[in-house]
Amino acid sequence: MTKTTQLLLARIGVAVGLVLGAAFAGLPVLWMLSSSFKSNTEIFQSPPQLITSAFSFDAYARIFADPEKVRFFINSYVVSGAVTIFTLLIAILAAYAFSRFEFRGKRIINIVIVSVQAVPPITLLIPYFGLMVTLGLYNTYPGLILTYMVFTLPYAIIMMTGYFNTLPRELDEAVRVDGAGSWTALWRILVPISVPGIVSVGVYTFMIAWNEYLFALTLTKTNDMRTVPIGIQLLMGQHSYEWNEMMAMSILGSIPVLALFLFFQRYFIGGLTSGSVKS
Repeated sequence: MTKTTQLLLARIGVAVGLVLGAAFAGLPVLWMLSSSFKSNTEIFQSPPQLITSAFSFDAYARIFADPEKVRFFINSYVVSGAVTIFTLLIAILAAYAFSRFEFRGKRIINIVIVSVQAVPPITLLIPYFGLMVTLGLYNTYPGLILTYMVFTLPYAIIMMTGYFNTLPRELDEAVRVDGAGSWTALWRILVPISVPGIVSVGVYTFMIAWNEYLFALTLTKTNDMRTVPIGIQLLMGQHSYEWNEMMAMSILGSIPVLALFLFFQRYFIGGLTSGSVKS
């Protein structure tokens, strides 16, 4: 077998593998999208049909016509947006301190931050429930936001610290030579050229908060405070499931994260620090 033939077979194998992988990952999403335009009767027909013969927006119309379901989306946007903003703000400040300064207890604090990542969230469920009830934050936005930040901050700090460590210290020194301080160096120089890292961490943080189910279920008790994952679960009735509405809410719940990736994908490619320092 010649080298050309081997190369051709390898390319065919890679292509087949990619097609199978794409089908395996994409078929459930396509089925979910198709089911959202079907009636419950058509969803259970045999043999099943991927393409519906009675295309309908009824499931979406019922969702948007129900203030309670719309409220689920509003809650998710408020909580996820607040968690993302506060997490990024604190992570940027903490990462700058860890990256650029030496202070007592720095190593211990780093160990604690990394250790939090190793704790299974479910083990903290009951303690956080008791804490939120005691503090009067049960079934409130601040309760959910503070709880989610406990799990998003360690990752964000670790990632932003690593990103700041890749930026040359000459940037800070150049600003100080001009008479500015650390605060100016951070917000005028480092943050603008760290946009790819900040966006990546922000999208990941938003995704974690948007998709979280366990704490959202435990720390809320009324539907006017519950988020999209809980709203989808509430469509599972005692005697029947609203499958088409569940699929429609799942599609609508996937759009924000997908939109973030599509909108900010250009920031994920490469860094913006090249050429920042003259050689």
